[in-house]
Amino acid sequence: MKCWHKLGQLYVPSGIHPKLRSHAANPLPVHLKDDVYRVFFSGRDEQNRSSVGAVDIDIEKRVVVAEHEAPFIENGPAGSFYEAGISIGNCYTVDDQRYMLFMGWQNPPGGHWRGDIGRLRVTPSLALELDMDGPFMGADEIDRVSLSYPWVEQCEDVSGFLMWYGSTVDWDAGNGEMLHVIKSAVSKDGHIWQRSGIAVPYQLGHAQAFSRPTVMREGGTYHMWFSYRSGLGEPYRIGYATCDDSKIWELKLQEAGIGISSSGWDSDMIEYPFVLAHNGRWYMLYNGNGFGKTGFGLAIYD
Repeated sequence: MKCWHKLGQLYVPSGIHPKLRSHAANPLPVHLKDDVYRVFFSGRDEQNRSSVGAVDIDIEKRVVVAEHEAPFIENGPAGSFYEAGISIGNCYTVDDQRYMLFMGWQNPPGGHWRGDIGRLRVTPSLALELDMDGPFMGADEIDRVSLSYPWVEQCEDVSGFLMWYGSTVDWDAGNGEMLHVIKSAVSKDGHIWQRSGIAVPYQLGHAQAFSRPTVMREGGTYHMWFSYRSGLGEPYRIGYATCDDSKIWELKLQEAGIGISSSGWDSDMIEYPFVLAHNGRWYMLYNGNGFGKTGFGLAIYD
């Protein structure tokens, strides 16, 4: 079985900006040149509201070459759909415009936290701008509770775009853990989406709280890694599923090829993967303990 070889912790947040005091969650790399990527991430302020920061890394030398002190975009004003934070998914391009999708957090007084999917425009200089004031995809009759962490791929076999995203079915599935599943949607133009329902099968008490899918395609097979919790009290782990037609996914948790370490920054929790191809190899950026409080690390696929 193939596995991920860990290359170590790459970045720990320095806390130099009040909007980025802690955490570097949901790493999202955008290629700059040669072996250098700008890795956007969700950092937090003292009230746990997340904004988007970034560092530039050399993926071959495994070093940070630049740290951007100020956030690229901050959590929204009171009453907005992202007032409690921004958790980023991935980027995709439509008609030469690059977009970045995100989960916008709300934490209403006396209510349960929840999320909707928003969209940012990525400028040629890699600045981030809000694409619309309201959600790009919000709750509806299919997704009634909360949405999270979208991933979009342009796919020739569907003559358009595929999206995989998180959707809450219930805050408590009967064992004290939420039932949050990965669903799919399809779009011809990358703007208007038709939701398709549950994509990856779940198992109560085994894998029932999913988040942050990342998808790679090799030949005719789709590979997906994601975060999940079992419902039995364990923190996040990274899971795996495959699909041969972009529609019917098979859960293969034992083949994820990466787990927690025996000690150190990712010894309790491992989550929020992002898989990318560089120089013919697959790399994974991922978070460890504390939902990204210990920064992010790098692994390579053997």
